[in-house]
Amino acid sequence: MTLMQDQQPLSRERLDSQGEPPARHAVNRVSKSRVNTFIEITPEGDIIACNGHVDLGTGVRTAFAQIVAEEMDVPMHRVRMVLGDTDRTPDQGPTTASASIQSAAVPLRRAAAQVRKTLLQRAAQQWSCDADTLTVTDGVITGPGGQTTDYGSLARGEHFDIDIDAKVDLKPADQYRIVGRSVARVDIPAKIKGELIFVHDLRLPGMLHARMVRPPYPGRDSGEMIGHSLIAVDRESVSDIPGMVAVVVKGDFVAVVTRREEHAIRAARQLKVQWEMPPALPDLNDPEAAVRANPSKERVLREDGNPTNALSARTDTHIATYVWPYQMHASIGPSCAVADYRDGAITVWSGSQNPHFLHADIMALLDLPDSAVRIVRMEASGCYGRNCADDAAAEAALISREVGAPVRLQLMREEEHSWEPKGTTQIMDVRGAVTGPDTLAYEFVNRYPSNNAPVLALMQTGTIAPDPIVEHKGDRTAVPQYRCSDVRIAVQDMAPIVRAAWMRGVSALPNVFSHESFIDELAHQHGEDPVAFRLRFMEDPRARTLSIALAERAGWQTGPSPRLHADPQRPHIRRGRGFAQHQYVHGTFPGVGSAYCAWICDVEVDLDRATVRVLKVWIGYDCGLVINPAGVRHQIHGNVIQSVSRALMERVAFDDTGVVSREWGGYPIIRFGDIPDIDILIMPTQDQPPLGAGESGSVPSAAAIANAVFDATGLRLRRVPFDSAEVRRGLNLIERQTEAIGP
Repeated sequence: MTLMQDQQPLSRERLDSQGEPPARHAVNRVSKSRVNTFIEITPEGDIIACNGHVDLGTGVRTAFAQIVAEEMDVPMHRVRMVLGDTDRTPDQGPTTASASIQSAAVPLRRAAAQVRKTLLQRAAQQWSCDADTLTVTDGVITGPGGQTTDYGSLARGEHFDIDIDAKVDLKPADQYRIVGRSVARVDIPAKIKGELIFVHDLRLPGMLHARMVRPPYPGRDSGEMIGHSLIAVDRESVSDIPGMVAVVVKGDFVAVVTRREEHAIRAARQLKVQWEMPPALPDLNDPEAAVRANPSKERVLREDGNPTNALSARTDTHIATYVWPYQMHASIGPSCAVADYRDGAITVWSGSQNPHFLHADIMALLDLPDSAVRIVRMEASGCYGRNCADDAAAEAALISREVGAPVRLQLMREEEHSWEPKGTTQIMDVRGAVTGPDTLAYEFVNRYPSNNAPVLALMQTGTIAPDPIVEHKGDRTAVPQYRCSDVRIAVQDMAPIVRAAWMRGVSALPNVFSHESFIDELAHQHGEDPVAFRLRFMEDPRARTLSIALAERAGWQTGPSPRLHADPQRPHIRRGRGFAQHQYVHGTFPGVGSAYCAWICDVEVDLDRATVRVLKVWIGYDCGLVINPAGVRHQIHGNVIQSVSRALMERVAFDDTGVVSREWGGYPIIRFGDIPDIDILIMPTQDQPPLGAGESGSVPSAAAIANAVFDATGLRLRRVPFDSAEVRRGLNLIERQTEAIGP
């Protein structure tokens, strides 16, 4: 490691995200099985509740607080949530897969119920009465004789260092007063008032500013060139910049550090660096060819009957291929982190969705013990999947250690676009046919480049080898939700081609795009109504009930597609309606079922301009127990907006070195004027366990839009995005086919 540093002493004072001295670094990681991990009661009777998952803008902080307030019978304002702080919260995995309420909230709820039970028993003993005779209202316990006490008095500062009882009695749903009601987001007031919420706004005394100088393989994280491409750095090229503190170099890791942010930006642009150019990428602007050429190993997920024979023996077997592109998380604000290394330990303030994973990464990067690393999770730009937040945090940590001062590192727009791990491309081949009144034969193969995306600094400094890692994540919702007499579902697992990580819906959104487009194509082949055709093959009663209810709400008019509705006032405009549905299944195969979702959408296709506009979306949701109906509606709105954008316009462009979509002109996203009208139906399933509401809303989107375009024009879109180039290509094909057939 080499650096250039001036001699001026740096005064610092360590703060955490709330402006308080941080807790001493824990010698042992926080237990997931102890009550005091999740619930603490202050002497004033307030509840401090901890959870390892974080709020990515989804409102889960509010939902967690509702759960605790409900189980403990306290008002919402008495509950303070601590999320993702690795010194104070347990490692419950990354905040992904709609699992925060479905699974991460379960021990929190049980711990809250157990504390309430313990304190009621204590009050009953104190008053020599039965605990069943006590009532709790807003945290005040009332005895049979009218005597009162509160949680703070009964707790007496005790830490409830006992195991969580998996059989503790939980409040029944018919007694809920807080859960199931719309509650205002607890995080909004501080944001409106401009309080310190976002990591971008954090400032520490004596803090320096850093910027990275990136190697010439943007968006790539495997290959022999990683960590070995730097030839030379000319430190004298930035010696004239005011407040210059250091140039930090290790392997392909190059950073500049200054006293002011604008000088760091200037230094990063001015520093003269020589690099070796990387080997060429395959042509990723044709992802199908690149993915099919990528070495893979087949993994069979389900195989019943003999679909190959069943389909080969038929003349009506239908075959289709669906292509999903590389896409960005496209966080509106670039990633940022602040790090403070001192006395052999480091605290990092980060917007990570994986604070405990990041904790382990920084341990490895800095060769520190577990107890010497703390991640304080603050809010940041939304991502709904892995953006550059972890990379920025690790880079800030390394720089802080080298310069001996707190460091703030913020990425530039072109860095975020270039280097954030992309949602990966997928190629899906489907063969199928109707083999009976209510059965299908179905073959499905998904080719899915992996999406592990190790932290950049680990590879570029040579801390870990930049070897491609094959992961099994192409199987999310890979099994269709329809009755099959003969079926074979397989994934071709393969190494990454470029840097990729999970993105909202992971592989499920593309998989359902293919399933729900294909079932629609079969309905057309048989001249049947798309909804009625699906109902013939549906086994899950919740999926059937949801589909029927949404069709009624949207006023679905039965009949086969395409309907080819033309606007008499605008003959170049066609309107259509499409349907798609599925339950989102996440996690390691066979996975865990999350919410059920169905879409009906109206689209308008401009034949002259070859453009698609989504006018309205009716979306039905069955996510079991709803904690905060307003929060679920917010989630659904976000899913609709993001997934419409992904379906219509989002695709990463590459050259032979890496990503070239480095600004918003090169990677457009949906604008306010193009957001569709959204009508939401939440099914009344409060008596069912919560299924998670974070991601399912996006899963049927692309298929519903594609099916609506077919209804409007007869054009079957099988390649995302449905931009003007793709629509024009399809319309031209239809025109040529029509001309070949003749009048």
